[in-house]
Amino acid sequence: MTTKEKVILDCDPGHDDAISIILATLHEKIDIVGITTVGGNVSVEKTTKNALNISDLVGLDVPVAIGASRALTKPLSVAESIHGESGLDGPELPEEPALKPIDQHAVDFIIEKLLESDGDIKLVPTGPLTNIALAMIKEPNIIPKISEIVLMGGGTFGNWTPAAEFNIWVDAEAAKVVYQSGVPIRMFGLDVTHQALATKEVTKRLQTINNKAADFVVELLQFFIHTYKEVFDFDGGPVHDACTIAYLIDPSLFEFKHVHVDIETKGEFTYGMTCVDLLGTTGKEPNVYFAETLDVDRFWDLFDQTLQKF
Repeated sequence: MTTKEKVILDCDPGHDDAISIILATLHEKIDIVGITTVGGNVSVEKTTKNALNISDLVGLDVPVAIGASRALTKPLSVAESIHGESGLDGPELPEEPALKPIDQHAVDFIIEKLLESDGDIKLVPTGPLTNIALAMIKEPNIIPKISEIVLMGGGTFGNWTPAAEFNIWVDAEAAKVVYQSGVPIRMFGLDVTHQALATKEVTKRLQTINNKAADFVVELLQFFIHTYKEVFDFDGGPVHDACTIAYLIDPSLFEFKHVHVDIETKGEFTYGMTCVDLLGTTGKEPNVYFAETLDVDRFWDLFDQTLQKF
């Protein structure tokens, strides 16, 4: 019998977040306890609407809780240049989602679920880490209850500034709280997520699946590929956030290095940088399993096989 991974998806959908939710829903190894939303790619109102629409599309019936609308210490910055005004530009989605969020703040939902758990829930943040940091600050007793944090963010280079990746840059103070918490962290930064590049060949392959979930993912990818070409001159769209779910389904897809990572919160040019100590120069105790490589062919095989389960 397959051991199910219990997860809370903390996200800011976002094309790659949406794909992450779909893969997690369709794979029998993942047990989604709930979805919490955060301001990031777009406002929290829009990310929540997107999470509800995605859940409805794939028949996912779990609580969706609205979280932080801005970073801990500064106003929200968004990424409409990548994800469009809605956060999920490309496919047609209902203006008014059929599903509704629960009447509980995401931070309180995370705290409640962790405290009543057997320490077997993994947090999967694929947006800014504001909700996770706030939960840790409000109720430190959750920290030993978190089985693992499997996050998308950071890297040894940036995509929003020369030094910083978007998710970490939006709320570096929150990231610092999380990275210093002592919870086991699996970090999927740009070094590895840029290897998960959805090219036009990938979308052609996914088009042959011919079900509603796969067709929707293809529409998402077509928009995402277009904006990544325009903004970054990439020949494909990296499905950053999907790496977290792929790892939970099959950890052998990735190779990791156990390293120390600090979060830069004061630098004039480096705010939001994840300082990844690959060579052990600081002598600090490792606090992160840093994903370095991805088995690309097997990743897309898994992606394809999971979408076929719809």
